[in-house]
Amino acid sequence: MNTYDLARGLHILAVIAWMAGLLFLPRLYAYDAEQQSKSEPLKSEMQGLLRLWQTRLLRIILNPAMILSWMFGLWLIHIDVSARGAGFLAEPWMIAKLSGVFLLSGWHGFLAAQRRKIAAGTSKYSGKFWRMTNEVPFVLAIVMVLSVTTEWTFR
Repeated sequence: MNTYDLARGLHILAVIAWMAGLLFLPRLYAYDAEQQSKSEPLKSEMQGLLRLWQTRLLRIILNPAMILSWMFGLWLIHIDVSARGAGFLAEPWMIAKLSGVFLLSGWHGFLAAQRRKIAAGTSKYSGKFWRMTNEVPFVLAIVMVLSVTTEWTFR
């Protein structure tokens, strides 16, 4: 096994964990928002459980997985730059990939901020909003994976 293969494998595993969390957390938010129409004590009990799960998902899975995805991704870039120079960083496929990474990171930050608002009872988003935006990470993943695997250009 060479270093590049190790870095790539670890990067893929970290991204899988990150994506799983990014796809699941909005679902938990949707369930939380839908508790508003429930009666007590079920409403408070369910919101308490959902908010505990939201916090744990962010702290135990999402945040570490994002950090590891970034670390292993930067390691891959370092290995590639050492092997073939930095020119590939300006290629359209890499710009698309890096743009997707920044957008995913921004979505992660938005979800983390929303967890705090949900916990404080100040979130303005409905269950419908969370269900509609649930696929944002997957759409970005499609663009990023196809960009990296095809290394497309405009030439």
